[in-house]
Amino acid sequence: MTPAVSFQAISRHFGRVKAVDRVDLDIARGEFFAMLGPSGSGKTTCLRLIAGFEQPTAGHIEIFGETAEGVPPYRRNVNTVFQDYALFPHLNVADNVAYGLMVRGVGRRQRMQRAAEALDLVQLAGYGERRPGQLSGGQRQRVALARALINEPKVLLLDEPLGALDLKLREQMQEELKALQKKLGITFVFVTHDQGEALSMADRVAVFNEGRVMQVGTPQEIYQRPVSRFVADFVGSSNVVPPDFVERVCGKRAWGSLRPEAIRIDPPERGTGVNAQVLSSSYLGAATRLTLDAEGLRLQATVPSGTTVPQVGEAVALGFDPDALHIMEGEA
Repeated sequence: MTPAVSFQAISRHFGRVKAVDRVDLDIARGEFFAMLGPSGSGKTTCLRLIAGFEQPTAGHIEIFGETAEGVPPYRRNVNTVFQDYALFPHLNVADNVAYGLMVRGVGRRQRMQRAAEALDLVQLAGYGERRPGQLSGGQRQRVALARALINEPKVLLLDEPLGALDLKLREQMQEELKALQKKLGITFVFVTHDQGEALSMADRVAVFNEGRVMQVGTPQEIYQRPVSRFVADFVGSSNVVPPDFVERVCGKRAWGSLRPEAIRIDPPERGTGVNAQVLSSSYLGAATRLTLDAEGLRLQATVPSGTTVPQVGEAVALGFDPDALHIMEGEA
């Protein structure tokens, strides 16, 4: 089946800066796809290339099998939800949502009916007469979402739309966005630097760094089987362990990734072969995070709540399932 979005050797340069560098990427129809990476990694530029706000320096973009380069944003069947929402403060909520239909020349009665349906979809029925300034951050985010959905795009682009929300509201909106995408069945492309958002919401994740895609896979694949030191370190908390350690433990000389929750804390007399000393302890509620000195290698381990936590300075032995030590393909 033709992908919703296809990048074929796409580059976007700004002078000498390679914001996007020969990216190959296919996003499936009806997929919740996350672009994850640090600031300046190229993910937002890729989103803007899909939207038509940027044009590629080289390469080819297709949206549902049709060439996209050179096509202006208003002629693409995509819509964007921005982090700052970009609502008109002088218009009420209904008119903000219906603005795109007004530009298209849709009559007021029809666009107000469509706006009411869109507001109902995002759980804001009855809010049409309010002004944006009378809404909370989460409500303004929903208005921006309704405004994007009213035009019935085939691809919805979300540029870090939850970044301005507090933690509890952000988690609530993550669940609502995921449920909404499943209900509508349209392609969502979600840009974020928050690996928790990407892992919890997306069907697949592309990890970006320095304009390139480092790895694409399901959240489970990205988290459990990172292909490089960068992916292991950026996605979740991971102990990136050097070849000497990996060779000692499993006989293969390569870089490895060992998640903190995979490490078991044993008394020193257990004799697991890896001894350590507790350097610090941080209580996190559901767990306690320990920083350990394992014979010169600094590691982190997570001790679940209800488990005995060793004291700072205490000697311990470390244990883990050999399968938990993931051997990575490269060093980058």
